[in-house]
Amino acid sequence: MPKSLWLVLIGAVINTTGSSFLWPLNTIYIHDILGHSLTFAGLILMLNSGAGIVGNLVGGFLFDRIGGYRSILIGLIITAGAGIALTIDHSTWPYSVLLVIVGFGSGMVFPSMFALSGAVWPEGGRKPFNALYVAQNIGVAIGTALGGLVADISFSLIFTVNATMYILLTFFVFFTFRKIATAVKPDHHPTNVIEQAGGHTQKGPFNALVILSIGFVLCWMAYVQWTSTIASYTQDLHIPYSHYSYLWTVNGLLIVFGQPLVSVVTKKLSSAKAQMLVGIGIFICSFIILSFADSFNELMMAMVVLTLGEMLVWPAVPTVANTLAPKGRAGFYQGFINSAATGGRMIGPLFGGLIVDLFNMHVLFIVIIVCFIGAVVTSLVYDRPVQKVRTAQTYVQQKLPKKEYLH
Repeated sequence: MPKSLWLVLIGAVINTTGSSFLWPLNTIYIHDILGHSLTFAGLILMLNSGAGIVGNLVGGFLFDRIGGYRSILIGLIITAGAGIALTIDHSTWPYSVLLVIVGFGSGMVFPSMFALSGAVWPEGGRKPFNALYVAQNIGVAIGTALGGLVADISFSLIFTVNATMYILLTFFVFFTFRKIATAVKPDHHPTNVIEQAGGHTQKGPFNALVILSIGFVLCWMAYVQWTSTIASYTQDLHIPYSHYSYLWTVNGLLIVFGQPLVSVVTKKLSSAKAQMLVGIGIFICSFIILSFADSFNELMMAMVVLTLGEMLVWPAVPTVANTLAPKGRAGFYQGFINSAATGGRMIGPLFGGLIVDLFNMHVLFIVIIVCFIGAVVTSLVYDRPVQKVRTAQTYVQQKLPKKEYLH
């Protein structure tokens, strides 16, 4: 990997470590410390996610206009500023407003990180996105583990540590990202021929991106049930809170130490599309196991299988988005696909809660599997709009003199 990508990965670890001090404890803080209802907590977290969607789109747009260095720095300054304000006042309304600002600022950072990873190592294919995925999960594992320990000492200390991490990351980016090349190589996204084939350079890939995003939303709506309805379901099975947290510890460790296995699997898969399809199939298997689980060991088995699925799907989707992006649009495409993920995380808890309230957990498991089947369909057909453009491209190549469509 190029040195510049290592700098991006270090930044990603610091970023997710800082954010992971706060996000797992938001509901506990709002409900148990501030004394508000779970409905109020859910509303604030939904606004946080909504701000993240806007931040994703803004961050991707700025990446294409002013580059990764400036777009990431702007997002971090916003997030760090809100984090500092949280250390000063974290009563109900300042906390609620600042949490939305944190969602917007951090939302700006993620698509720029992904777009930057693909830009500095375009020949790496799936590798830079998988590396960034692993780096983020290292940060999550560190942040969530230390966050619980810090919260036991003082909840207010959580805000101080969170702000400190973002301040450190802002300085790290300021001094190290300045020299990172953000421009995609000229021949990375050949567009001349397609532009002559009826001007579909943007339309075909964007339609493919929308279809891909629909499947990504469905996957995240299902996956996020583990942090909402399934978390509550574990209490019906009389699983201690500490044991539930062990599931996520295993999730993080498996993502980091299971990379050799992933490497073997991806080498046997012909494309990122095949990687997505296999991963979604594993997701389905995990929820089938979960639907029959009535003990901690069976929950752990379902989590291990779930993790294997996400290790294939989550890095593959931004890889495909980067491949679809026309020249100069990588930031927007990463912002769009990250918005889809954030939207799925925002809708999922409400969606799952309604189904459980109206029916029961087993009906939810059936609906989740249907969602995954829908994601299989979108994964199979997302590239059809691009294939139409390629057909037009071939037509133009045949009709025009060679010198008119080659660089």
